[in-house]
Amino acid sequence: MGAGRWRRIASQIGRSVAVWAVSTLTMLVLAGLLPDFQIRSDDGDSATRIAITAAIGAGAFGLLSALVWPALVRLLLLVPALVLGLLVFFLNGFLLLVALRLTPADRPEVAPETAVVVAAVMSAVASATGAALAVRDDDAYRRRLYRLADRRGTARSLAGPTTPGVVFLQLDGVGHDVLVRAVERGLMPTVGGLLDATHRLHPWRTDWSSQTGASQLGILHGTNHDIPAFRWYEKDKGEVMVCNRPTSAAELQRRAVERTGDGGLLTVDGASRGNLFSGGADQQALVLSIAVRRRGRENRSRAGYFAYFSDPANAVRTALSFVAEVGREVGQSTRARMQERRPRVARGGLYPLVRAFATVVERDVVVAAVMGDMLAGRTAVYADLVAYDEVAHHSGPHSRDTDKVLQRLDRSLALIANVAEHAPRPYRIVLLSDHGQSPGETFRGRYGLTLGDLVRAGCGLPVPRKARRTHSGAEARAAVRAALRRPVEENAGQHVPTGRHSEPLVLASGNLGLISFPDVHHRMTKEEIDARHPALLTTLANHPGVGFVLVRSEEHGGVVLGAHGAEIPVDALDDEHDGPLADFGPGAASAVRRTHSFPHTADIMVNSWYDPAEGEVLAFEEQIGSHGGLGGAQGRPFLLAPLALSPAAEDGEELVGAEHIHRVLRRWLRECNGPQVPLEAPRAPGDQRAA
Repeated sequence: MGAGRWRRIASQIGRSVAVWAVSTLTMLVLAGLLPDFQIRSDDGDSATRIAITAAIGAGAFGLLSALVWPALVRLLLLVPALVLGLLVFFLNGFLLLVALRLTPADRPEVAPETAVVVAAVMSAVASATGAALAVRDDDAYRRRLYRLADRRGTARSLAGPTTPGVVFLQLDGVGHDVLVRAVERGLMPTVGGLLDATHRLHPWRTDWSSQTGASQLGILHGTNHDIPAFRWYEKDKGEVMVCNRPTSAAELQRRAVERTGDGGLLTVDGASRGNLFSGGADQQALVLSIAVRRRGRENRSRAGYFAYFSDPANAVRTALSFVAEVGREVGQSTRARMQERRPRVARGGLYPLVRAFATVVERDVVVAAVMGDMLAGRTAVYADLVAYDEVAHHSGPHSRDTDKVLQRLDRSLALIANVAEHAPRPYRIVLLSDHGQSPGETFRGRYGLTLGDLVRAGCGLPVPRKARRTHSGAEARAAVRAALRRPVEENAGQHVPTGRHSEPLVLASGNLGLISFPDVHHRMTKEEIDARHPALLTTLANHPGVGFVLVRSEEHGGVVLGAHGAEIPVDALDDEHDGPLADFGPGAASAVRRTHSFPHTADIMVNSWYDPAEGEVLAFEEQIGSHGGLGGAQGRPFLLAPLALSPAAEDGEELVGAEHIHRVLRRWLRECNGPQVPLEAPRAPGDQRAA
């Protein structure tokens, strides 16, 4: 026992000396390469003295990074994430300047901007060297991983619970068929290994609103009742609700908790990372529904930001990857324009920065937080990785751009699986997605007008000569706003005119459009709409870019309208009926019926055309990979779970709706002896959701 302890001490000392030596050599090389960085000894000539000066400087910088840096980061925890990510460079450079002042040389010279570069390189080299030397030493590797956990004691004893914890990793927007194709092509070897050995794959079907807000609220909180789309207008409040706006997310979560009487899937010893909603977790990072609250000790995530940025090499690596991703996006979009690819949407402005945030910054912080949660032995963790969804919106779900994202996501999964081997308790890793994405050009690109323009034409209103662009519903934009503490989102505070015969309000959610008349305080009927605008419903239903239209009816309660005068009562809809829903496949009728029952369903619901042969839809937003309505892969996400857990569905049973997935995940938590979540709350009257 004593000999083993001495060997570990000797091994640790040896690694420290090796890192010190490499850091010294790095400083000497940089001093030779950079004109604004010079290490001068007292006599100015002795190579030995120069080497000693570099060694002292490197050692001092290493000690300051180890001792002072964590304290600085802890002081800056309330600084917005993106600001902190930039600030670390300057703090790192400042530490180097301090370290050089501690050397015996006569005024080592380095320009402040050069100090930032030198410090970044030295941090990265030291981190890489330490990791490489520790890779064969399990104790050292474990200690390095434990630095991801809270340094004030939230990391639990190695003798942790014997019951398994569960990590739910949501690959945002990755459809079932995309995952299968990626595994077959070797893009995701980690997922392929799980499928071959330890996991089973289930497809599931979303609700009509096939987007993160509806799916994740249903998965985490057990209900997505009254969420008709990604964005919709609520007449009783005179407000546009947007799922990725912090104020809307907080309100939707409040309504869900009130409806179910349950805090959520993660209420006992849970962690929520990178999600729209908290799931009732007490540990949260990059969670949108709490972005409007003042963050304090009770909801600040030390296992997230602090654990990640406490290592300056992490900040350096993420920042360099951020810059590389911006360059990659600029190159890919330029190549797409030069090759005149179709379909294509604009990818300029701030989009390269938004993409880099989603694919680099958010991924790194969320993955680090999940690893910290596992090393802390938390019982249930739910994390959302939005990288694929963001890139697929602009590059297409089957593009080379998204292939690269899938490969990087797979590497993140491999890292999490590796950390699980060092966690204080066993873990079941469940992969799932909230929706898929359907390809296709935009409605505006094909017809030269937006859905709003078409509505204005049907109402006899003037149509602008140039079609206006619509907002994107990508979740990453909201994550950027939350990270910058800038929660104001599109339509926030927008005044919606409610005067007599005010213009209709048209909102887009992927290939689902919602049309509301703000001056009428109830949901209008077909008869009322026809009386006001006789040509509107006919114009919409007969347009070649529209698949079907849902509207309330005095005679039938509700009707689905299609081309050539097709009109089917909602209560008469069925999956075999040869009507406007026939091309949309099984489950379309029940999904439409359920949404029709929601209190805040729009006056007119419009689902775009869908080509079942090609799987293409026409997005009402500027996206060539879209989701939000019915049609194709967007409504077919996946659930990949360990064989040690019971099957998600019995033979022949179909997983339908996010609420169904919630019940499955709760069952698995009970099987793992995890959070003792309450039994399923009775379904409220009026909720016609089928199990």
